[in-house]
Amino acid sequence: MMKILYLIRHAKSDWNNPELTDFERILNKKGLKDVPFMAKKLNESAFNPVHIICSSSQRTRTTVKLICNEINYPLKDVCFDSSIYEASLTTLISIINLLPNNKDEIAIIGHNPSITDLSNYLTTEHIGNMPTCSIVKIKLEIDNWNEIVNGIGIQKFFIYP
Repeated sequence: MMKILYLIRHAKSDWNNPELTDFERILNKKGLKDVPFMAKKLNESAFNPVHIICSSSQRTRTTVKLICNEINYPLKDVCFDSSIYEASLTTLISIINLLPNNKDEIAIIGHNPSITDLSNYLTTEHIGNMPTCSIVKIKLEIDNWNEIVNGIGIQKFFIYP
């Protein structure tokens, strides 16, 4: 058996409104432009997640909405998980460990540093920092999501705008 995990960092956010909390920050113009571009790249790479899990912050919600529009994935089927926001590596691993084993291709949309830390944990391909709107595809030779361990994955691609 095999599992596929996509790790997606939210697009570039706007820091110009000091009244917004970090959780409420919106995407800036570059972010709004980058997401459809990257979603097209996903379509070209046969991106076909059966399950998308997304942080509930405003910038990740907008990122996933724009991705869903491009790939024809129903936004209503996205699972928003507030624990992804400011998650530790351990928290993200726990989320993955609890995924249903009948879902073999999953995408997680989240934040740094944890999204980069997770990629570095799962593969031997070290990424210093996943830029905004970057995507890593990881192949896992496992039957169950609770079998992930350090270095078990193979990075299939790492793309960014």
